[in-house]
Amino acid sequence: MIERARILDAGDPLAQYRDRFHLPEGVIYLDGNSLGCLPKATPGRLAKVVQDEWGEGLIRSWNAAGWIDLPQRVGAKIAPLIGAQPHEVIVADSVSVNLFKLISAALMMRRGRKVVLSEPGNFPTDIYMIEGLEAQGLAERRLASRENLFDALNDDVALLLLTHAHYKTGELFDMAALTEAAQQAGALVLWDLSHSGGALPIDLNARGADFAVGCGYKYFNGGPGAPAYTFIAERHHGDVRQPLSGWMGHARPFAFSDDYEPAPGVDRLLCGTPGILGLAALEVGVDLIAEIGIERLHAKSQALSEFFRQCLAEADLDMDLVSPTDPAERGSQLSFRHPEAYAICQALIARGVIGDFRDPDILRFGFAPAYLRFADMAEAVRHLAEVLETGEWQRAEFRERAAVT
Repeated sequence: MIERARILDAGDPLAQYRDRFHLPEGVIYLDGNSLGCLPKATPGRLAKVVQDEWGEGLIRSWNAAGWIDLPQRVGAKIAPLIGAQPHEVIVADSVSVNLFKLISAALMMRRGRKVVLSEPGNFPTDIYMIEGLEAQGLAERRLASRENLFDALNDDVALLLLTHAHYKTGELFDMAALTEAAQQAGALVLWDLSHSGGALPIDLNARGADFAVGCGYKYFNGGPGAPAYTFIAERHHGDVRQPLSGWMGHARPFAFSDDYEPAPGVDRLLCGTPGILGLAALEVGVDLIAEIGIERLHAKSQALSEFFRQCLAEADLDMDLVSPTDPAERGSQLSFRHPEAYAICQALIARGVIGDFRDPDILRFGFAPAYLRFADMAEAVRHLAEVLETGEWQRAEFRERAAVT
């Protein structure tokens, strides 16, 4: 398969972009769906912010360097990559915090309804945020399996909250069908794009979405803890009232009024002072992904994942695939179930093949096509075969659980 991989790499129209990322020597990085690689332009951008804008400009840089507009500016750059208008997306806080804001806002917009519907096994923070509001008597959590979600959409559901691409399996929801069904039932819909934004074609407005949140540090390569982005459809801009009424979400924050007046449009999602270093780093990653193009990234992602499966077959590895077999039905990842998934993952990491583990038994490989090669797929499978055939994963050090898995 390595010869086939070299032929594919030679004809890859995205091959030139690999050099735009910092990639450690001897590492095959298959965890870009958890933390994207470092764009080579990011350190220089951060140095400029720190040395020139902060060091020399000091507080003047809020105006002179445009710091105050960074949440809107980066949001506007993300917008076309998720099928939104520039004024419908803003960057601030974390996915968890933004989920809390939008769940609360949806409940206020659907007074008389308290149910927030999701699925069991959704990413934990999505469910935990519902639970937090439930503990305050403001929400009621309801979970329904994928096959029963449509039936669970009755007239007491205020909000349907789902993750577009499942974090464990990569399985995609039919965004259009579920959004339409929820809205016909009188509910609003909030999509978590954390495992699809920046990797898959998404058209929120064409699908009629009400709200969305997404992560900045995965496929957008914004760095660890990068700020998240939030989408509010324009038709809701006058109705949304979020509970974290911080000063940056005020219509005139520097009027220093005692009374809160929400800013117009999506700006009312802001809360505290923007984190300028995180925003600056994220802007570099977003610019790079936009330059490459989502459609091209998605096409290569599908090709990489299918080639990975071909390599498994060639190596006679019968792995228990839990991702959909059809690449059109999954995100930019492949996940496999194995009772010793954690130890196998650690053995691979020791060899320089970095995937990740999701409890209790999922071995997950992410495909970030901006910097991965087909040769990486062939080599990763070769290492996996050797780890399994030799029993290398049985070493004691590979069974010791670290704090982050």
